[in-house]
Amino acid sequence: MMAAEAAVRRERRRKERAALTFPLARPEWETSLVEVADGIFWARLPMPMALDHVNVYLLRDADGWWLVDTGLNLEETRQIWESLAAKSPDGLPFKALICTHFHYDHTGLASWLMERFDVPLYMSHGEFFAMRGLGGVGNEAQRSQMQAYFRAGGFADEQSEALLAAFGRDRFMPQHPTSFRRLRDGHVLEIGGREWRLIAGEGHSPEHICLYCEQEALLIAGDQLLPEISPNILVSDVEPEADPLDGWFGSLERLRELAAETLVLPSHGQPFRGLPARIEQLQAHHHRHLEQLMAMGSHGDGFAVAEAMGVLFPRELPPTEQFLAFGETLAHLNWLSRRGLLTRELGEGGVYRYSGGKGELPALSTLG
Repeated sequence: MMAAEAAVRRERRRKERAALTFPLARPEWETSLVEVADGIFWARLPMPMALDHVNVYLLRDADGWWLVDTGLNLEETRQIWESLAAKSPDGLPFKALICTHFHYDHTGLASWLMERFDVPLYMSHGEFFAMRGLGGVGNEAQRSQMQAYFRAGGFADEQSEALLAAFGRDRFMPQHPTSFRRLRDGHVLEIGGREWRLIAGEGHSPEHICLYCEQEALLIAGDQLLPEISPNILVSDVEPEADPLDGWFGSLERLRELAAETLVLPSHGQPFRGLPARIEQLQAHHHRHLEQLMAMGSHGDGFAVAEAMGVLFPRELPPTEQFLAFGETLAHLNWLSRRGLLTRELGEGGVYRYSGGKGELPALSTLG
């Protein structure tokens, strides 16, 4: 059965990719640049993990380059930035840094770039303070809160201890910047003769910023719209009753309003066209997760987050991916329980259990 399901997933991914077009070959090596459009360059920075790269973009202005995102806090990544600065097209200096959202593959070198090249940091208010407040496992109160979060979801204490230990060993955690310039939804940045409208989104992070050039139908999408994977939609211990999936569905609908021929410049994977098709694919992916959880609730005595996680993510996961999978499973359960489609009750040992509620799952077309 598992082999058959894996074959179905592979065929689905093949069809999804075939619905998109990829007009640009990826950079040949880490220090090379690919010109996306006049004055817009793409570089691909390596990451030593399952998701093995992050895309960054350089935007030419009259007196320097705006950088979009940073890569991880690694010496190798610093050396790549040094190389890119040394062979900067037109010989212009780095001028400013934009971080689309707070995750450390996008902000890990923000402090270093600001100091090394004397550039200001631009972020949304929500992302800057999420970065400042959520980085790493801190004091004992924070650890206790995370343990309670995992325990309520059905993880044994030894499982949560293993996760917390993995976070404590995280070698990528950076020193965070202490100042920024604020980006706001709907505002416009004028860079190199282009107007980039800022579009704030939710779900993957609290106030994720995309940049859209309407004149040329170009979207710097960050993690809001990726060609081959869905961004992680996660509920954390800091806001355990949150409903980020609802915010993400709404954000996808806002992106659907952009020109169908838009060239999407994502943070992972290759730039692509096929924005409407990709939005439908991502909605369908999460709709399938919701269907699976509804099916679990329709029989038996209920289930915990940890049990549902094993259904949505049926493979062995390393600690960091366990954390992401746990939080994403909870995001789907929160969405369903808020709408009465599953019922949540606090059971034995302080573990929440979910069972069938009332009503039917809304149609895919109505999720936004």
